[in-house]
Amino acid sequence: MVIALVIGIALNPLARQRPFQPGIVFCLKTILRWAVALLGLRIALGEIAALGLMTAILVVVAMVATLAAGFLLARLFALERAYGALAGAGTAVCGASPTIATSIVLPDYKGKEMDVAFVVVAVNALSTVAMVVYPLVCVWFGFDAQTAGVMLGATIHDVAQVVGAGYAVSETAGNTAVIVKLFRVFLMLPVVLAIGWLFARRAMASTAAKVPIPLFAIVFVALCALNSSADAFPALAPMLAWIRPPLIEASTWGLLIAISALGLGTSLTAIAALGWRHVAAVAGTTLVLLAVVTAGLAILP
Repeated sequence: MVIALVIGIALNPLARQRPFQPGIVFCLKTILRWAVALLGLRIALGEIAALGLMTAILVVVAMVATLAAGFLLARLFALERAYGALAGAGTAVCGASPTIATSIVLPDYKGKEMDVAFVVVAVNALSTVAMVVYPLVCVWFGFDAQTAGVMLGATIHDVAQVVGAGYAVSETAGNTAVIVKLFRVFLMLPVVLAIGWLFARRAMASTAAKVPIPLFAIVFVALCALNSSADAFPALAPMLAWIRPPLIEASTWGLLIAISALGLGTSLTAIAALGWRHVAAVAGTTLVLLAVVTAGLAILP
């Protein structure tokens, strides 16, 4: 995704021409929504349930603290409140996907595309650093393979880096890390909806209008339920085995296309001019997530 974003940014001078604008908007609106909805096919609720209640509570608490930190740091550094939502969601959930999904429910403001692109790049860079450093943190705290897997899956932003860090420790740590990571991906839906509700509630405080639930969120839940139904209904297994691979592939390509379109609308000069405050906000949310998860694992029996 980062490569796609960089290619898009490189072509920004060409994409500024009027004929390209409808296509860019279509990618950022329609294609992005359906690509996020199809992510539901990656989630199996049975595997998530096997994590246990305490692990689930720790992950949820850490994510809430990270989201709150995003808003607080944005306010501290005099940044857009929406940037705090982007930084918090990208860090708390799983990197690029929740960042661009969150952008769907945020109101438009000047510099929004640049903020989204910056968070995607920053989160990926921090994930790469975490992939190398966090296994050493697990050793320093004396975590066993299971606990190390929980720590890595709950703190590293992108899936690829979670896999790299987890299986570098052991197979047990890798398997656990991936399941914890999938739980965070599953929580992307309530995170995005909560952020959308928060901003819509402020925008419509003077009216009696209801905050709408995006269609892509409903489809996400439905596909997650369908993907988790194979154990209860074995007859569905052949159908799922047939439809999942192409739809997951479509989701992957959809996200790539959407983030490429995001890059097309983003000026590299404008990103470079954002300054240290944008970096500090994303780094701060990353440290909050690490601190809460590590402290929780050190305290829990």
